[in-house]
Amino acid sequence: MARTGDERTLRAYLDAGVPADLRNQSGDSLLMLAAYHGHASAVSALLSRGADPDLANDRGQTPLAGAVFKGFDDVVRVLVDAGADPHAGTPSAADAAAMFGRDDLRVLWS
Repeated sequence: MARTGDERTLRAYLDAGVPADLRNQSGDSLLMLAAYHGHASAVSALLSRGADPDLANDRGQTPLAGAVFKGFDDVVRVLVDAGADPHAGTPSAADAAAMFGRDDLRVLWS
């Protein structure tokens, strides 16, 4: 649901008690999957139900860094507005923005 952006079903499961920070075998949280696949509305739903915006996967990657890497600016904005740390993780979102020449994103967390 997070990966495909099925926000309606995702919200129903979260409201029924599925943990907002549920992870898969690689340590990817629901928020990471929604962010990495560009689903801003699913990201918002997860954040509004307590998902940790800085929860890194087993490789040290955060949802914000994933969204920067994939170029999903709407997801980046949702995460930054929710307080995601652009310097968390390895590589961090700030590192990814610099690597891809995305100086425009730095203004979001400066």
